[in-house]
Amino acid sequence: MKYRTLGKTGFNISEVSLGTWQLGGKWGAPFSAKDAEDTLAEAYSQGVNFFDTADGYQDGQSEQAVGKFVNAHPDVHFTTKIGRKEMPLSAAHFNPAHLQRYVDESLKNMGVDALDMVLLHCPPIMTYYDPEMFFALDELKKSGKIKNYGVSVERVEEAIKAMDYNISAVEIIFNMFRLRPSRLFFDLAKQNNVGILARVPLASGLLTGKFTADTNFGPEDHRTTNRNGELFDKGETFSGVDYLTGVKAAQVLKEKLGTDDLAGKALRYILMYDAVSAVIPGASTPAQIARNTRASALPALTAEEMGIVQDVYDATIKNPVDYLW
Repeated sequence: MKYRTLGKTGFNISEVSLGTWQLGGKWGAPFSAKDAEDTLAEAYSQGVNFFDTADGYQDGQSEQAVGKFVNAHPDVHFTTKIGRKEMPLSAAHFNPAHLQRYVDESLKNMGVDALDMVLLHCPPIMTYYDPEMFFALDELKKSGKIKNYGVSVERVEEAIKAMDYNISAVEIIFNMFRLRPSRLFFDLAKQNNVGILARVPLASGLLTGKFTADTNFGPEDHRTTNRNGELFDKGETFSGVDYLTGVKAAQVLKEKLGTDDLAGKALRYILMYDAVSAVIPGASTPAQIARNTRASALPALTAEEMGIVQDVYDATIKNPVDYLW
């Protein structure tokens, strides 16, 4: 495992880390504390020392599991996202009073005295023009309840606007099917010493290359229920790519890149960008964790391979994805 610095935090984190949306189960499946513990332990054994969670994951159970683990492993860092656990989501969930309560609840859930990093969890775009929200985070930092803060965003423009404030990191969707963040934003983040956490790196599994037109997902799985943005931003599911288009594009990538391990290539592709602090794929099994962490040791993509990714994107994905996020 290789390690990179996470922006202004100074944390030295594994370049392949772990997202915990599905920790302890799969989307819609019951939460298992034992599975969660085993998942975190397996990731740690592979060199992962950074976990990404949120107060809304499994009604706080993900935070509790991550908190228990980091308390037993002081060399592990984490971020938790706040502001999205109460629906319907609105700008009101990101006012100073709500943020104070969410931070206090996360501190209790995780059993820690201070949160390594708090990310606002995809707030509505108008909240980026409310400086009082960010000033409230500054006060929480001064109080010692949080060590750093940043944002998890849907759109590149939100990430750029967030750098008006004292953020340490941005979490953004970036993968072979979502290339726009690498233009302009990555350079600005480097100039401002803002870390980048690449989320949804496998486009909800499309970039494993294992899905077909006939693949079925569970009835509660967001890949079933949110394909058209019925529950939250459409870009969260398959990176906003039409499912059948994504299946075909993944097969083209496998063929042109000459690989049966498209997931590994996809993760290594993200790590080709030095602005990225870490990629944070999720995992439900030890095998998936091993597959993901191996990406850190894979050889760099060649200029030809980087060009193939761009060509497939331009030909099949760019319109309309590039114009929406």
